[in-house]
Amino acid sequence: MARYAVNATGTKKLVADLRVADRVHAAFTAEPGEVLAVIGPNGAGKSSLLHALAGLVDVDGSAVLGGIDMLRTPVRERRVGLVFQGQLLFPHLSALDNVAFGRRARGEGRQAAEAVARDWLERFGIAELAGRKPRELSGGQAQRVAIARALATDPDVLLLDEPFTGLDVSVQMALRLELGRHLRDFPGIALLVTHDAIDALTLSDRVLVLDDGRVAQVGPPAEVAAEPRTRHVARLVGLNLVPDGDDLIAFTPDAVTVSLHEPEGSSRLRWQGPIATVAPHGDAVRLMVHASPDLLADLTPAAAAELGLVPGKEVWLSAKATAVSRYGAREGAAPTGR
Repeated sequence: MARYAVNATGTKKLVADLRVADRVHAAFTAEPGEVLAVIGPNGAGKSSLLHALAGLVDVDGSAVLGGIDMLRTPVRERRVGLVFQGQLLFPHLSALDNVAFGRRARGEGRQAAEAVARDWLERFGIAELAGRKPRELSGGQAQRVAIARALATDPDVLLLDEPFTGLDVSVQMALRLELGRHLRDFPGIALLVTHDAIDALTLSDRVLVLDDGRVAQVGPPAEVAAEPRTRHVARLVGLNLVPDGDDLIAFTPDAVTVSLHEPEGSSRLRWQGPIATVAPHGDAVRLMVHASPDLLADLTPAAAAELGLVPGKEVWLSAKATAVSRYGAREGAAPTGR
């Protein structure tokens, strides 16, 4: 059996310009075989974007795939696979019937649909669970069934809405590896909504950043991680981000020096504010300081104890100009040096 059926539209680019009420207005493209991670803070419109493509919410605009506007196509005729967070399997159906459901709904015969479903359960290593109902499955097993159900329909577009949410860390790691393997072979387009930097960095070909319902940044994962243009993304990848006119300044918490008095030297950037939190971070102590904007600083436990750092204490933060990355605040703006 072929690993995937290549559909007429599955080898074409997706060109979308979507408007969901007053919550989302996002224009983007995605290439065949590409995994596009969609990240952003809560309320940015990530799930609304996926639900618009799936036909689950009212939407204006267009989403053209292979010369056909998906938004003008009846929902049941769209070749879209959707994986929700929390599995959402049909509780009265077995794992096998859940995976076969999409093909059966398209009119395919039971025997053929079940053959494809068994193949997908085998690929995810859960063939022996074919007869179990969702209530008899663990969270990881149920999510494997949910992903298999979406892929079994040979979709042109695979929509993954935080597929690892609610799973144990070890289960997340195993499922991430499995999903990554299948996505590498998938000839269609995959959109992955995630809150996890690991997902965006390891599973995607490009990252689309939503902020307040608008596209704030699009690019390869390494590029977005190195030069984030929103504070949410900077936090995801562990960077401080400070606006400076038309530029942004990014730097790591361990590049920050903490002191009780204003530092000397014109080569240093400096900020002042009260400590919000003090917490262990690996071998270091991490401070969150309300310094307009909030900044992170890492220092050794010995240094933290010597300075008597506790929440509420006023401190100065500084960083050498040579330790920060400076680049344009807008997409496509040229960097202005290091």
